[in-house]
Amino acid sequence: MAAAAITRSKRGLALPYLRRLLHYAPAAAASPTPNRFLRHASPVPRDPDHTPFLRLPAARVTTLPTGLRVVTQAYPAATRVASVGVWVDAGSRFELPGTNGTAHFLEHMAFKGTTRRPNAAALEVEIENMGARLNAYTSREQTTYFADVQGRDVPVALDVLSDILQYPCFPANALRRERGVILREMEEVEGMMDEVIFDHLHAAAFQGHPLGDTILGPEENIRSISKKDLEQYITTHYTCPRMVVSAAGAVNHDEVVDQVRDFFTGFSTDPTTVDQLVEANPAVFTGSEVRVEKPEMPLTHFAVAFKGSSWADPSSIPLMLICCIRLILSIGNARSALARGISNGNLAESMIAFNTNYRDIGLFGIYAIAQPESLYELSQLIMQEFRRLAFEVSETEVARARNQVAYSFSSC
Repeated sequence: MAAAAITRSKRGLALPYLRRLLHYAPAAAASPTPNRFLRHASPVPRDPDHTPFLRLPAARVTTLPTGLRVVTQAYPAATRVASVGVWVDAGSRFELPGTNGTAHFLEHMAFKGTTRRPNAAALEVEIENMGARLNAYTSREQTTYFADVQGRDVPVALDVLSDILQYPCFPANALRRERGVILREMEEVEGMMDEVIFDHLHAAAFQGHPLGDTILGPEENIRSISKKDLEQYITTHYTCPRMVVSAAGAVNHDEVVDQVRDFFTGFSTDPTTVDQLVEANPAVFTGSEVRVEKPEMPLTHFAVAFKGSSWADPSSIPLMLICCIRLILSIGNARSALARGISNGNLAESMIAFNTNYRDIGLFGIYAIAQPESLYELSQLIMQEFRRLAFEVSETEVARARNQVAYSFSSC
């Protein structure tokens, strides 16, 4: 049996407390009974000053008259390599039911040739001759195209990226081939229970909204998407105010800005921003439950999610701490009944915490794999764990979570 469950929680109780915890500063030296775990090397490290890890080179941002933004970050240590990318605020969230899957299909067709580079083979040879790596991915809110190159080849990478996005030719044979590739990809995804669960989770949480649709789209759409659909999608969604060109590593900001100004000339300058689109059609969280019965499966795949926060919401950082605290449950935290149950090996086969952020909303919760007979007890203990995190979380747990969050920021 595969199940996706979404319920409402007393989220308001947890977040104010976690906000206070975020600003926690240990005072072990002044305390008459300092916590030994914060003073000595141990599985629960002290809460040190993370400032040195976060002293990254300052990013420089330039907005061109067209509305296209250019962001660079020069790393002194990166003397020979650079990463260049184009981030487009276009994903399945901005599709209609009849066009769902177009953004992902377009990503597949991006490297199949342009009017200047008429076939995929010519493009591949050019990339390989530079020793570069070219790739792309699609999410619910963004499509990203990026290249890892030597610093001297940044202008070529920008030229290639601008070419594949502005002047794609969408050969008919490549269109047929990629249609088959995506259909096979859909079959593979249907066999990946974690992907299935999270698609159900989005569909249940954001009912009747494009954010609840899958990224790949339904089979009937994949079979019918045409060259005209792809061209129309670029015209509508690949606009300068919805695009960011980024470069990091061995790069010079002024040079990159000049190159972007020269190469990225064929995009629409429609002033509509992605924030305006989101505001016009905001996602609404709906507490609900979905169960998919598959008697032939020996284990239950289970997820419970709560309304989370947007990327820009101050609550997103406390939610990151909550996820980090839950991620370490398996080491046998004596304070947590859920951790004890997992450590004993008779409650869940595996468990992960997740925190997914979008522009105006998010999902955070727990995904677990367990025996069917354990589902009821597991659900109860997960709810108890959320209550414990709201009222009984320890300083050592917060210290560890803060360290992990800080490390994840510094290692990006």
